[in-house]
Amino acid sequence: MNIPFNRTFQSGSELGYIQDVLTRNHVSGDGHYTKLVNRFMEEKFAVSKALLTTSCTHALELAALLINLQPGDEVILPSYTFVSTVNAIMLRGSIPIFADIDPKTLNIDPQSIKAKITPRTKAIFVVHYAGVGCEMDAIMAMSLKHNLYVVEDAAQGVNAKYNGKYLGSIGHIGCYSFHATKNYSCGEGGAITINFANQELAERAEIVREKGTNRSKFLRGQVDKYTWVDVGSSFLPSDVLAAMLYAQLECLDEINKLRRQVYERYYTKLAHFADRGVITLPYIPADRESNYHMFYVLLPNETMRDNMLAELKDKGINATFHYVPLHTAPMGLKLGWQSGDLPATEELSGRLLRLPMYAGLTMPEQDYVIDNFTHILTELISKTSGLVGD
Repeated sequence: MNIPFNRTFQSGSELGYIQDVLTRNHVSGDGHYTKLVNRFMEEKFAVSKALLTTSCTHALELAALLINLQPGDEVILPSYTFVSTVNAIMLRGSIPIFADIDPKTLNIDPQSIKAKITPRTKAIFVVHYAGVGCEMDAIMAMSLKHNLYVVEDAAQGVNAKYNGKYLGSIGHIGCYSFHATKNYSCGEGGAITINFANQELAERAEIVREKGTNRSKFLRGQVDKYTWVDVGSSFLPSDVLAAMLYAQLECLDEINKLRRQVYERYYTKLAHFADRGVITLPYIPADRESNYHMFYVLLPNETMRDNMLAELKDKGINATFHYVPLHTAPMGLKLGWQSGDLPATEELSGRLLRLPMYAGLTMPEQDYVIDNFTHILTELISKTSGLVGD
């Protein structure tokens, strides 16, 4: 078999909705389907304002503009994240302060955040890893105590919850991704959410997103002409992409159910290795609901992880690793960070392997992945330490 790492779900309505966009003759941003998607997110995720963007990268950059990050401001974030999280900070001339992660969830550790807050700290950018929420109660308490903004990078967390609240709706601003690798996709896309019914922030989000103009107010008839009123850029996706995404969001629960079935089958079939301490499987705390964005395994060491990846590839199974910690990347080293600064991040990232995970991964395909993973792991452990017995 050839098992891809990811395959985009298709509801069957995508082409019809895209044809409708062409019929309506509004293929640019903020058309009929963009409005449908924005309204869907506001109602489903209980946020004050939701606006589609061209990507989660742009949503994060828009968030940095909205909270008015300035040169010299410090922003605390995990090192174990995608580069877009830190680039949004760097593009404002602000200083990224990397925090370590919780070994159980691989999310940013609130204790590490607490230790890094200074008078120069302006915001905390949290990342909900693998669709499992960060400890938001503790983080929001720190935010309140120190008067800090909290921006949720919920690229992987769409439709997941923490204490009954949807990820992206808990901090001041949330950022979503609808990239091809995400649970709900339009190929390239994202969204920004404004929370706490902050009307001023919501109105400014519209303006900055629309090139710094009040065009949205003009289109609603609230002003007689539109003009340049603030800084901004073009963060609007085509309504064609919104139409594709709307077809996916209509199947939100179906997609989540299919992903959960794959996740739970992997977990059940590999649990005996975890019970014996050979590998570590993902952990979902009781107060959190996952969207089953990914299924990862922590191998005993980096060498074994790399050998497993190579062996699976030879079998046609496209498993992969994940992030190189930002603080040990070339740019992180230029900023003065070095290996050893964040022990948990460095140790865990070197052992992590992600298995193919998508809605529609068939039972025979799952069995092929599980059987090969089991065989390869047994062989690798037997050669190195004899931990795997009968």
